[in-house]
Amino acid sequence: MTYLESAVSLAPTQPEFELAHRTARLKSSLVRDILAAAAQPGMISFAGGLPAADLMPTLPLEVFANSALHQYGTSEGEPAYRSAVAEWIGSMGLEVSAEQVLALSGSQQGLDFAAKLFIDEGSPVLVEGPTYVAALQVFELFGADIASVPLGAEGPDLAAFEALLATRKPRCVYLIPCFQNPSGTCYSPAARTGIAELLDRYNVPLIEDEPYRSVALDVDHPMTPICALLKRAPWIYLGSFSKILWPGLRIAYLAAHPALLPHLVRLKQAADLHTQRPGQAAVAHWLAGGTQASDLGKLCSGYRLRRDAMQAALARHFGDIADWQTPRGGLFFWLRLRGELSATRAMLDKALAQGVAFMPGEAFFPDPQQGRQYLRLNYSRSTPEEMERGLATLAGCIRGA
Repeated sequence: MTYLESAVSLAPTQPEFELAHRTARLKSSLVRDILAAAAQPGMISFAGGLPAADLMPTLPLEVFANSALHQYGTSEGEPAYRSAVAEWIGSMGLEVSAEQVLALSGSQQGLDFAAKLFIDEGSPVLVEGPTYVAALQVFELFGADIASVPLGAEGPDLAAFEALLATRKPRCVYLIPCFQNPSGTCYSPAARTGIAELLDRYNVPLIEDEPYRSVALDVDHPMTPICALLKRAPWIYLGSFSKILWPGLRIAYLAAHPALLPHLVRLKQAADLHTQRPGQAAVAHWLAGGTQASDLGKLCSGYRLRRDAMQAALARHFGDIADWQTPRGGLFFWLRLRGELSATRAMLDKALAQGVAFMPGEAFFPDPQQGRQYLRLNYSRSTPEEMERGLATLAGCIRGA
């Protein structure tokens, strides 16, 4: 039994009753499994995407005592929350009405709704390569035939993107243009415009996911949402407050093309009736309070120091065995190992046994073989001392393989 298997239960037992066929495609989230293993005493974890609790803004606890919020609410969300979110999205460059906003119980719920809306068994879906591991998890559950477009420093390869649109004819495209998870890539303005033009030309729906937009550390160009550039193609825009406020609240949102919103509201009704009301009220209060700039400034200043500390530690311990780009935002470094070195799940188990957790690159590709030389490292919750010890240990594991 491996270290990871000893920490978590990875394989469900075979039931003596019949389940839906799609449950055979259910995979345990590697991120969640690693987080369970990383909870062991003394473990240094670079695995999860957990924000730093000491940098989060304070939310008004009195909101949770408001008895008016203890009753059921509407599926679409609280009016004050939807209005505040519409204004928040508008400040990013995507003009929407409050009626186009749907409150979510975490942005993962938005991915679930998008999958239910667009994906039948065998439906082609196009993603970035690499992409968010939990998006792959939900798309695979619904039987998607997933293809990936190579991702460069400025965004997807546009020629490859068009070729896949023309040949695969995807039901939808899933993209993370701002500080992409796991690569940290922030699309250039030219890439955003090129993607929008191609989606309009082929009339393919876009799912644009932006949980890291506000964790912008060093950005020197506009980050206009691709949805705002579309003239024809339908779109769903996903956002979350989990990376900048309290992730335990599970408060997120989507905004959508008017033709899609009624279907998404019905999916919300069928899923959980509505998102918890006190959390919506707390976030609406923060959005209306006028402290966003100072709160996010503090957050990003703290993350900038931690990112720079990991950059320095990586240069000391990985400079001769890996290549990477310093992330301009988000919470991750994305490393490509040189030569024949690899960072597979077998390497993960070796590192866990020595007290260090990371995310193997295999989890972020539809074809895991494409990720054997990659690894993702989170910097948001580790001290410089933990980075130094953990990266020295991890580099030793990789060199000794």
